Amino acid sequence: MDVINRNRVAAFTTKDGSTIREILSPANSCTQRQSLAEAILHAGVETQAHFHPQTEEIYYILSGRGVMRIREEAQEVGPGDGIIIPPGAAHQIRNIGEEDLVFLCCCVPAYTHEDTVMVPALFPPSDE
Repeated sequence: MDVINRNRVAAFTTKDGSTIREILSPANSCTQRQSLAEAILHAGVETQAHFHPQTEEIYYILSGRGVMRIREEAQEVGPGDGIIIPPGAAHQIRNIGEEDLVFLCCCVPAYTHEDTVMVPALFPPSDE
C-alpha cells in the first residue's frame, strides 16, 4: 500500500509555470499510468498556455477563484468545480482572487515535461 502525504513531497515548477507537489506518481508510488498533484497559483498569477498531446487532465478546485480557458472557451471556477481537459486541448488558468488558487491535477498518463507543448497565451492582453 502506498500512502504519500503531500507535506512530504517537494514542490517544483512545471513547464507551464505553476508550482506543484506530485502527491502520487510513477516516481514515488506503485502507480504506473497516472499522477495526482496539488497546484498553487498565487493571486494575479496565471499558468502559461499549453497542451498535452497524450495526457487527459482533470483539475479539481479546492480553494480560491480562477478563470479557466480551454481553447476559445472561458469560465469562472471555484471550490468544488471539476474541469476536464482533453488531450490536445490548449488550456490556461488564471487566479482572479485575492487568495491562492489551489487545485488538484489528475493526469493520465502521468505528467511529464516532455508531454507539455507551450502555445501563445489564450487570455487576451486586456482581459482582467
